[in-house]
Amino acid sequence: MKILIAYATTDGQTRKIARFAAHQFAEAGHAVELLNVEDAEGLDVSRFDGAVLAGSLHAGGYQKALAQFVTAARDALAARPTLMLPVSLSAAGTDAEDWAGLKKCLAEFLRETGWTPGRVEHVAGAFRFSEYDFFRAWAMRRIADQKGQKVMPDKDIEYTDWSRLGAVLDEWLAGIGKG
Repeated sequence: MKILIAYATTDGQTRKIARFAAHQFAEAGHAVELLNVEDAEGLDVSRFDGAVLAGSLHAGGYQKALAQFVTAARDALAARPTLMLPVSLSAAGTDAEDWAGLKKCLAEFLRETGWTPGRVEHVAGAFRFSEYDFFRAWAMRRIADQKGQKVMPDKDIEYTDWSRLGAVLDEWLAGIGKG
């Protein structure tokens, strides 16, 4: 199968997640095209047997480039198996209010783009202090403090559960192989 993995990233963790998916699919013998949505203008999504889209949630929304890509490719995406991987720090926790916010943001994104993914799996992100400017680092430390997390501004902290993500990717791939 030929799989598209299209992603939008702000600090790099979503790119890392997309690369992980690409590697896993390639290791399983599938052709993979890994693409930052900012470079996707004119891409013919109908060339692919399935598509994985990943984007990170920041300040209540996903990247504008991701929304533009999904809107432009909506019909082609609807015609094939898809997996949406929303990436956020909130997905690392169990706070019901945070999860309600994640679901609300995703619902708004899907409403705005007019797309319904075949499957959605939220993925925990990371504190990427090495990528933040002074103000963003301050804001992220404040958020962590409000959630009772101890962070060090000179150390990145990754919450992505790679084995769980691998299992999700395997399940999705197995499911589209039956179709």
